Amino acid sequence: MTPDDQRILILDTTLRDGEQTQGVSFSPDEKVNIAKALLELLRVDRIEVASARVSEGELAAVAQIIDWARTKGLDERVEVLGFVDGGRSVDWIRRAGGHVINLLAKGSEKHCRVQLGKTPEHHAADVRANIALARERGLQVNLYLEDWSNGYVDNPGYVYALIESLAESGVGHFMLPDTLGVMTPERVFAAMSDMIRRFPESRFDFHPHNDYGLATANVFAAAQAGAAAVHCTVNCLGERAGNASLAEVVVNLRDQLGMEIGIDESHLGHVSELVQYFSGKRIGDNAPIVGDDVFTQTAGIHADGDNKGHLYFTKLSPERFGRRRVYALGKLAGKASLAKNLERIGITLSEENQRKVLQRVVELGDSKKTITADDLPFIIAEVLESKDYSHAELLACNVSSSYGLESTASIKICLRGEHLTATGSGNGGFDAFNKALARVVKTQGLSLPELVDYEVRIPKGGRSDALTECAITWADERGQFKTRGVHANQVFAAIGATMRMLNLVIHWSVKRKRDLADAAIANDAATDAAIDAVSTADAADAA
Repeated sequence: MTPDDQRILILDTTLRDGEQTQGVSFSPDEKVNIAKALLELLRVDRIEVASARVSEGELAAVAQIIDWARTKGLDERVEVLGFVDGGRSVDWIRRAGGHVINLLAKGSEKHCRVQLGKTPEHHAADVRANIALARERGLQVNLYLEDWSNGYVDNPGYVYALIESLAESGVGHFMLPDTLGVMTPERVFAAMSDMIRRFPESRFDFHPHNDYGLATANVFAAAQAGAAAVHCTVNCLGERAGNASLAEVVVNLRDQLGMEIGIDESHLGHVSELVQYFSGKRIGDNAPIVGDDVFTQTAGIHADGDNKGHLYFTKLSPERFGRRRVYALGKLAGKASLAKNLERIGITLSEENQRKVLQRVVELGDSKKTITADDLPFIIAEVLESKDYSHAELLACNVSSSYGLESTASIKICLRGEHLTATGSGNGGFDAFNKALARVVKTQGLSLPELVDYEVRIPKGGRSDALTECAITWADERGQFKTRGVHANQVFAAIGATMRMLNLVIHWSVKRKRDLADAAIANDAATDAAIDAVSTADAADAA
């Protein structure tokens, strides 16, 4: 089978295998929201949402997902893992309104004999009986062959015999898991090719694990061999080292193999962030496709090459995934990196001033400071002694936290030359400060942007008095931007980042008003010129 024109299905198992990640437990509402994102935004072909008989809460969550999916005509894309248990899993799934059971059988003779204490023939008979029961009660049946990778290597005859005995039982997909993540791409390709050749009328899925870091590569090999579907999770969540990354799988199958994939890539980043938030498991900044840094060029030579002819562009453009390219600022930055960032924030500097600012950027990079485009205005103001970004200054602040009581904050701010005071209370010192600050800026006709993300970095092995860096991501009508603050006190580091945000917001507000005024003047001038032209024409006609 050639993959060039093959339509391969994607099964996402974030809500089942992904929830087997240590420390991850999704609430029913979280499960529903992730399921909606997978099916409606990403348009995933199939999702596996739970293991049967886990709990009443899990039953309610699955029922909610299926009820919602039914309103969209997507309920047959929702699948549940079930067990060879005399029909109890079948009944559980039917109570939830489900249509598809992914029945778990033993894919290795060792598992069959040691864990179940049964002969292969006895186990095959049990599986057949459960499949028949599920189909009688209206469910579609797929079959997992647990530990297939080891079972195939140890005794392929066992695997062949099990599938042969179930050939006429009505299994939709035989799902072949590399349960312990031990296979290599070469072995996956050979084994999957063998299974497809021996059982051409059957459809096979491949379910990877990432113990050797080969999950995505193994999915690639299974797809090359002709697998009907491959499994993955958002952000590689899953048992032990996790599953294959949904984002990596999609772009590899599409770009490297030219396969037809139904996924809407533009939402990969959003869904990754959603799962990060609900799971509490952050992905690495360098995680392909969805990591914070993967569309960032750090070396100045790369920015220069992009300027001169997109020399460092690939198919993996950030715009393809709803993101943008970033040119990092630090000790490796060059003139081209600085120019790209100045262009992004709409600031024009002379060659001499660019040289001064770049020198300061490199100095900050040498001292291990983190710098982004949103820090540039403050660096420019410092180097050029400009007042353009000095609209707000925190003059005094008292933050009080108590056990069992709300935190309070009293602040005094110089805002556009006016001294203002306010108090606030909230769930923690920083929240109290923000409430007080919101009261102050409201008097000036301003509002604070939405806080999207809040990160605190403390040097590894640092002392209790070590400097803390707080990085806050904000969002308003212009999009997202990030500000940073550094202080020995975590709350005051966050306050520093917030004051930087406030100065940016006020600067943008002032600039917008100035631009509108300039546009109005230009429009008036154009109108006057048009009137003059008409008057001149009328005078000429009269003459």
